[in-house]
Amino acid sequence: MKILTILGARPQFIKAGTVSREIAKYNDIDEIIVHTGQHYDTNMSDIFFEEMKIPKPNYFLGIGGKTHGAMTGQMMEKIEEVALREKPDWVLVYGDTNSTLAGALVASKLHIKLAHIEAGLRSFNMKMPEEINRILTDRVSNILFCPTKTAVDNLKNEGFDSFDCKVVHSGDVMYDGALFYKKLAKKPPYKIEDNFILCTTHRAENTDNENRLKSIFEALNEIGEEREIVLPLHPRTKKIVQALNIDTQNLTIIEPVGYLEMVWLIDNCALVMTDSGGLQKEAYFFQKPCITLRDETEWVELVEHGFNILVGADREKIMETYKNHASLFTLHSSLNLYGNGDASKIIIEKLR
Repeated sequence: MKILTILGARPQFIKAGTVSREIAKYNDIDEIIVHTGQHYDTNMSDIFFEEMKIPKPNYFLGIGGKTHGAMTGQMMEKIEEVALREKPDWVLVYGDTNSTLAGALVASKLHIKLAHIEAGLRSFNMKMPEEINRILTDRVSNILFCPTKTAVDNLKNEGFDSFDCKVVHSGDVMYDGALFYKKLAKKPPYKIEDNFILCTTHRAENTDNENRLKSIFEALNEIGEEREIVLPLHPRTKKIVQALNIDTQNLTIIEPVGYLEMVWLIDNCALVMTDSGGLQKEAYFFQKPCITLRDETEWVELVEHGFNILVGADREKIMETYKNHASLFTLHSSLNLYGNGDASKIIIEKLR
C-alpha cells in the first residue's frame, strides 16, 4: 500500500509524525510525504525532524505567503503532478489548512481514495477559512477519522450516514503525540518562576482586531502583576503589539519555542490561557485548566466537561474567570475524551 501524505504547517507535521511512526512498523506500507510550504517555518530544520523523530518530506513545494485562492490553486497543480507520478492508493490529509483542502480536491478529482484525520470538527463559524476547508474536505473523503464523539455526531447531523464513506471514531493523534513527546520535553533557556501561567495569542480574530487585542493584553498585564505569565510571542503578533504601543511590562515575553520546549511549558505551568486550538487540547492532556481567548471552540467537549472556559476578548470576563478559576474548573482524567493514546494504530489498521 502506498500513502501520499499532504502537510503544510508545523503542527501538522507533529500530528503526522505519530502516524508515520506507526506506518514504519509495517513492511508493506510505503509513505510519501509532501510539504506544500504553506507555513515556512525556520524552526523546521533538519534538527527539528531528528529531535521530533519525524521522517523528512520527500517533496517540498515551496508554496506559501499568497492569497487563499492563489495558494490553494498552486498547491493543487503541484500535488496533482506528485500524485500522477507516485500513483498512491491513499491520499492522507490532516486538519483544516489550505494544504488539507488542496490535497483533498486533487485526490477526489483523480479518484484516489482520501482519508481525513481530524474529521468532523466544527466551530460553526463560516467566516473562518479553516471551517470551509474542513467541511469541504470531509465531504469528499472516503474515510473520516474523528478524534471525538462530538465530531462523529457532527457528521451524523450533516447526513454522512447516507454518503458513500466510512466514519471512524479513532481518538486523537495529538494525544498519542503528547504521551510520546512528554518523555522528550526540554526546558526552555529562560528563568521561569514556579506556578506560572502559559499564554499564547496568535489568531487573526484577536491580532487583527485592535480592540480585542488591547482588551486581552490589559487583562494579562493586570494578572501579571501578581503571577508570572510566560508568553511565547510570534513575530507577527509582536510587531502588532509594538505598533499599537500596548503595555506588556508585567509579562515575560519570550521568543517562539520549539515543540519539545512547548511541551515542557505546558507540563510545568499551573494554568493555560490561549486562542490556539491545539493548545486547548494539550492543556487537557497534561491536566491543566485552560482559559480560551476566543468566542467559540471546536473542542466543545472540553467546555462541556469544565476543563476549558471561553472568555472571548472581554477584559472583565478574563479577569473574573482568572480570579475564580480554581473553583470553576474540574479535571477528570478518567473521561478519555480523545481516546486511549492509540489513535495512530487504529487509523493504520483501518487503512490496511
